[in-house]
Amino acid sequence: MTDPVVSAMVFYALATFTLVAAGFVALSNNIVHSAFALFATLFGMAGLYAFLSADLLAIVQMLVYVGGISVLVLFAVMLTSGLDDSRHSNSTTRLAGGIAVLLAVAAAAFVAASAVPSGTESAITPMTALIGDALLGRFVLPFEVVSVVLLAALLGGVTLARGVKGGDR
Repeated sequence: MTDPVVSAMVFYALATFTLVAAGFVALSNNIVHSAFALFATLFGMAGLYAFLSADLLAIVQMLVYVGGISVLVLFAVMLTSGLDDSRHSNSTTRLAGGIAVLLAVAAAAFVAASAVPSGTESAITPMTALIGDALLGRFVLPFEVVSVVLLAALLGGVTLARGVKGGDR
């Protein structure tokens, strides 16, 4: 078993890294810097999931968000014309509202954390096998229905993005 002090230090280091990166996403004046900070934030969240033994969530976070969404956002930022002018980037003129929301979320997190009894520790067991058995066992039909609905949404999105050409009506 690991030392609880070391575990707490690793958790707080990962949480601090994630929060600092999220702060750069919100407060950066350059959209490219915000996109790279988003990459770091999502990577930090994957580290937190892995640390908390949510191995499936950590893997999905790495594959879908860090690997897919971040690259998609970077491509969208790089391929958008007219981003050279920094005046069109993320301005931080609404800092007071952001601080108010931050304080409200921090107060809600404090209330939620104080409701949890301290000193209780549960056994850490990987959940990947249980989730896989559930998805391919009892929930296989809803899983397949959701995949068909997502495929239909993807095809509809591609159709809308292509638009209607002059002779195709």
